Amino acid sequence: MDGRTTTPAVVGAPVNGSPSPLVGRQEALGALRGALGIGDGFRFLTLVGDPGAGKTRLLSELVTLAGQEGFTTLWGRAAEYEQVLPYSALVDALDDHLHSRRADVVGAVGTAQAEMLAGVFPALASEEGREVPITDRSSLARYRLFRALREMIDTLAGTTGLVLILDDVHWADEGSMEFLDHIVRHPPAGPVLLAAAYRPAQAPPRLAMLVGAAGQRGHEVVVGPLSQAEVEQFLGDEISRVRGRALYEASGGNPFYLEALARMDHTDVGELPPTVLAVLRVELEHLSSTAQRVAQAAAVSADEFEPAIAAVAAEVPQDAALGAIDELVERDIVRARGGRFRFRHPLVRRAAYESAAAGWRVGAHARIAAHLAEVGAPPVVQAHHVQHSGAFGDTHAVGVLLAAARSVIAQAPSTSAHWLQAALRLMPDDLATREERLAVLMELSWAQGVSGRLAEGRDTARELLRLLPYDDYARRGRAARVCALMERQLDRPQEARALLLDELSRMPNPRAAAAVPLRMRLVAESLMRVDFRAAQAVLDLMPDAADDWEPGLAVAVAALRPMPAYAAGRAADALTYAQAADRLLAAVPDDHLAEWLDAIAWLCWAEINLGRYGDALRHFDRAAGVARATGQSYILTNLLAGKARALVMMGRLPQARATAEESVEGARLLDSGQQLVFALTQVCLAASWAGEDDAAILAGEEAVHRGVGGGEVWGAIARYARGQALVNSGRLDEGAEAVLDACDRFDSPRLDRATLMVSCEVLAQAAAARGDEAGAMAWAARAAALDDPGLPAFSGTVPLARAHALRGKDPAAAAAAATQAARMLSEGQRDLDAGRALLVAGLAHLEAGERSLARDSLRSAAAAFDACGARGLKAQTDRELRRLGVRVSGSASGSQPGQQGRGQDALGLSPRELQVAQLVAEGLTNQQIAQRLFLSVRTIETHLSRIFTKLEVSSRVGVATALNRRP
Repeated sequence: MDGRTTTPAVVGAPVNGSPSPLVGRQEALGALRGALGIGDGFRFLTLVGDPGAGKTRLLSELVTLAGQEGFTTLWGRAAEYEQVLPYSALVDALDDHLHSRRADVVGAVGTAQAEMLAGVFPALASEEGREVPITDRSSLARYRLFRALREMIDTLAGTTGLVLILDDVHWADEGSMEFLDHIVRHPPAGPVLLAAAYRPAQAPPRLAMLVGAAGQRGHEVVVGPLSQAEVEQFLGDEISRVRGRALYEASGGNPFYLEALARMDHTDVGELPPTVLAVLRVELEHLSSTAQRVAQAAAVSADEFEPAIAAVAAEVPQDAALGAIDELVERDIVRARGGRFRFRHPLVRRAAYESAAAGWRVGAHARIAAHLAEVGAPPVVQAHHVQHSGAFGDTHAVGVLLAAARSVIAQAPSTSAHWLQAALRLMPDDLATREERLAVLMELSWAQGVSGRLAEGRDTARELLRLLPYDDYARRGRAARVCALMERQLDRPQEARALLLDELSRMPNPRAAAAVPLRMRLVAESLMRVDFRAAQAVLDLMPDAADDWEPGLAVAVAALRPMPAYAAGRAADALTYAQAADRLLAAVPDDHLAEWLDAIAWLCWAEINLGRYGDALRHFDRAAGVARATGQSYILTNLLAGKARALVMMGRLPQARATAEESVEGARLLDSGQQLVFALTQVCLAASWAGEDDAAILAGEEAVHRGVGGGEVWGAIARYARGQALVNSGRLDEGAEAVLDACDRFDSPRLDRATLMVSCEVLAQAAAARGDEAGAMAWAARAAALDDPGLPAFSGTVPLARAHALRGKDPAAAAAAATQAARMLSEGQRDLDAGRALLVAGLAHLEAGERSLARDSLRSAAAAFDACGARGLKAQTDRELRRLGVRVSGSASGSQPGQQGRGQDALGLSPRELQVAQLVAEGLTNQQIAQRLFLSVRTIETHLSRIFTKLEVSSRVGVATALNRRP
């Protein structure tokens, strides 16, 4: 069948391949028609049913319906015996079509992204045939690949629409599963329907969860058995009622089994085979011996096979193979697809494959592998057959598998790990191969970690430790450090610490150069536990450098020194250490840093805490580049989260949001709870300050409820971020309590000094809003007590907290304090907070009757928020300016001219708030709105409170009036 562009051959089709009339399935057909409503954007449809239930037949109906709507339809399927091949179903669906659209795709996605996609889709390879070097080996290379693939799908959809069908995705590789997860959570903008069919008993859990993740854009169709009446209709009048009932009972209403049984029209009812595979084996037994052998060879060769390959595997001349294929087509065992062929159903291929003797199959794989090597096929094409035929000790087979694994590590690390394991199984474990085996084990641990199989990567690293000699201290130290890092990502810090201490105890000289990396990891573990004294104690025993240290180690030690000094309140020492580390970093090449990026990350975070944002960003970017090039995904996600944190502090919100979301994607691919919490925390803060309250709170809730990080600093930061988002959304009391909880109520808090000062300012703001002037002043005093003159970037928080406290009784003094805060925060590169201080100053001036000064402060605040992309604060400031008679524009930073900022409409409402407001305007009650949106009444009340504030109205009528006046 030509599944890419036309209706595929389907179960129940006559020999010519045209589909038989569909019986029943009216409810499913209605769902297919509904799924084609892609005029307003992406839809995701799944067809779920047992083997032979008729999923493919329904997909053929979808193709027909899509054609009637004028949509382009592309069809591919995964295969049972090639499950490890990367992105096979997507390649099957898209690659032929891309041959004719190559120029369009390259023009739309750009040369760089097209080269990335060419690593998956041969049709996009450069015309010169040059090999593109791999520059990013981290898990985020897959994220960028997924973004490029999503953009390519958008391009193929155009304005007319695209229906992308993926059949048998229960057999898809891990990379394809990850892409489906990605496109459901980040759908293309254009008219695209992605339809996937799978068997529920063989599908991974994540596949079953995709429809739920798609929300209202997702729909699941369960394809069950036919009823007895539908079976009689399916069989037609030529089958007697008695035989029809027997066929129904034997098949259980399964259409494929039923159709296979119906072909056995000369078999007595009492002799019908008990299983569908038994039926198919009987069907195959009626073939000539040559056709049987070619069918078996074709089943071994590929899901979609070429006659020449089948001839090689079957050990018959090509003319004989072609004659046998004619017989197979005539019997509807296989169907033509251009110059290639495919079995009419995966169950038919399975029956043919299993009908061959196991030893013969090994020989067939070997013959195919030898033929592919002879014609110069790439290792990725050879690897599947080599792994099924390679003999123990076969160095050529090992070489092919290693080459294939290394070529796909960036796009498909799970496949890479699979082939590395296959290579290890063929490698003897003796002295001659020991070094190569150790190197491959390290590669395997890396590939498993990058693909998100952290536990497997940890276990492989432990196996490496078992094999390394006890006196090979340098390599054991490196392996133990990697293993400890993976234990940390698995939220097993105690195990990480125990492993490090155990390895150190084996070393005769605990101060030797080989011990330094382990001690550095212990420092990092202590920092995560907020045990800064322990971290400092270990650092105090480490020199700054030694003659026998490897390159980069002195830089790594220097990078760890600022954070404990900062935590101990020794700001001057911390700044001195940071400056020294900066000088050392500038003097070394990137390849000296690759081994020590976790230490460099601590320097970057320390620089944020010290207010050295420019240095932090510079070092984050450099370290991230090295992490990408060397595949250190578990470090890269942390570096991106840290960079997002610095950008939030500086008020560069759109860039912060994009960076944080990239970190989230990397963390999800890694399946690391710790890194995901880091990343979601920054998404929460960036979205909150941008005015996207719902998105911020959702990210904050997920970060807090992941249930990891208890007792460590990153768990506390997640709780703080959620509290800040709640305050920004107008839920002051709830948010203030969450912030106070994040600070451990200031009893031995885990948060850094700067975040504690900001928390005091938030709590002062909340207390002032409640009319608790004494409480607000107490929080301002606590902020002042935390202030360190050596860290001027944060000192502006103190007068801002005091301004909140003063507004109620002395607005003029509050305005003066807020103006002072704005100046100090601006000097510290805290542009967003400077804008917030200017807003407070403007409001205080207005309350003091100083309208001219109020206008000036509010104009400056609006400009600051516009530059930062703080759309909610910009909308609030604009409303105050309008009250003063100042004409303002409705645009916000981060938007294209004539467009609103992401997540906001012209009134400053978030998408959810606008939805609620529109339903209010339609006259619905809160209870009715809650039922319509599947939310609680309390949530609707919270949204309505924010809507009243933003629209400056006090009634539901006012909401309707404001919406009617909207441009």
